[in-house]
Amino acid sequence: MAGLSSSSAWSTLLILSYVCIVQFFSADGRAVTWPCQLSSFVDGYADCDADHDGTWPPYDIVNVDWYGAIGDGLTDDTQAFINAWNEACSLDSAVLLIPYNKTYLVNHLELKGPCGGSLVVELAGILVAPADPSLWNKSHSNAWLHFSHLSGLSVEGGGTIDGQGQQWWDQSCKRNKKNKCHDAPTALRFSSVSNLKVRDLLSLNSPQIHIKFANCYGVEVVNLQVSAPEDSPNTDGIHVSETQNVIIQDSSIGTGDDCVSIVRGSADVRVQNITCGPGHGISIGSLGKSGSEDFVSVVVVNGANLTGTSNGVRIKTWQGGSGAAVGVIFENIQMNNVSHPIIINQKYCDSSSSCSANETSAVQVSQVYYKNIKGTSATKQAIQLECSELAPCKNLLFENVDLVREAGKGNSTTECENAHGFVMGRVFPPVDCMPLSQQAEKLLHTTM
Repeated sequence: MAGLSSSSAWSTLLILSYVCIVQFFSADGRAVTWPCQLSSFVDGYADCDADHDGTWPPYDIVNVDWYGAIGDGLTDDTQAFINAWNEACSLDSAVLLIPYNKTYLVNHLELKGPCGGSLVVELAGILVAPADPSLWNKSHSNAWLHFSHLSGLSVEGGGTIDGQGQQWWDQSCKRNKKNKCHDAPTALRFSSVSNLKVRDLLSLNSPQIHIKFANCYGVEVVNLQVSAPEDSPNTDGIHVSETQNVIIQDSSIGTGDDCVSIVRGSADVRVQNITCGPGHGISIGSLGKSGSEDFVSVVVVNGANLTGTSNGVRIKTWQGGSGAAVGVIFENIQMNNVSHPIIINQKYCDSSSSCSANETSAVQVSQVYYKNIKGTSATKQAIQLECSELAPCKNLLFENVDLVREAGKGNSTTECENAHGFVMGRVFPPVDCMPLSQQAEKLLHTTM
C-alpha cells in the first residue's frame, strides 16, 4: 500500500475484508472457496494465514448443516456428521464446519483417512455425547470422536466437546467397588495422525480420558481447557502414547486423574505453560505394567502451575516391567498446596487386587533434572524417591528446589530409597542421599 494515504489504505482494507466476507457467505452450494478467515468472526475462526507467495490458500467449506444436522442437542446428528466428513475427506483441502451457537448430539464418530489433502475441523459449536451409557455404540466403546490415519489435520474453533460422563463415573468400580470394572470411552482420540494441530477447544466431563494421542507424530496442542470433577475416575486431561515430536502449551487442565500423562513409546515431548488442578499432576507413566517393556525419552516440562493436586511431577513404574524413562527435565514449576510435589515411584500399583512385591525386573529411571521448583506441600513428605533396588534411579539432579509446608504445619521432608544423583544450589527439603556437586550439571548434560 505504499503511496496511499492512511484513509485510502483503511478504505482498501475495508473493501478487501468485504470481499472475503462476500465470498464466504454468498455460498448456495455444499462447498465454496474460502480465501481467508477473519479474526473478528464471532464463531471462532482463526486468523488469516497466507502462503509464502502472499496468496490465500483455497479451502472447500463443508458445513454439517448442509448434510442434515439439526443442532438442537436432542436429535441424533451422527449420520449427518459422517456424510459431511466423507465429503470433506474426499476434497483436496477442506474445512469441516460445525457452526457456532448450535449443540449437536452425536454418537461414536469414526473419522478416518487418508483424505485428499489437508483438513481443518472448525468446531465452533458444541458437541455432546449420549448421557446414557446404554445408548453408546457398543462396537466402538473405546472412543467417542476418533480421528485416524490422517496427515495435516487441524481441529480448532473455540467450541466445546461435552462427554457427559456422569453416568459412566457412577458405574465405575473406582467409585463403588461393587461395580464391575470396565473401560469407558475416550472423548477425543487421535490414532496414526501426523502434522496435527489441536487448539482453542474446551473439553468437558469425558467418560474417561479427555484427549488421547496414540501412534502420532508432529503434534501441536495450544490453548485447551479441560475440565471434570476431582472425583471423576480415570479422566486424564491429555494422554500421550507411542507419539513423538509433541508440544503441549498454554492450556488449563483440571480433572480426576493426571492433567498430562506420557506413557510408553513417547519421545520428544515438551509441555510448557500449563495450569493443572485439580487432578493427579503431570506424570510419566505408568510404565512396565504386566511385565511390559516400555520406553519414554526426552521429556521437558517447562513452566507449570499446579494447585491442590494429589501429586506434582511424577514418574511411576510397575514392578516386574522393563525399559527406561530417560532424559527428563522438570523446571520452572510452581506448587500450591500439592501433595507429593516431586515423586518417583517404582513400586506403583493401581489394581483392584494386590500387586506382587517380588521384584524380578524394573524400568530404569535415569537422567532426570529438577530445577527451579518452588511452592508449598500439602503433605510432610515433599520429595519422594522410591526407587528400585534392582534398578536404582541414577543421574538425578536437583537444583534450586524450595518446597515448604503450609504455614504452621512444620518442616517438609524427603524420602530417598535407592536413588543416586547430585544437588546444586539451595534444595529444600534436603536430599541427603545425594552429594552437593558443582560438576553435576555438566555430568548430566553430557549424558543426556
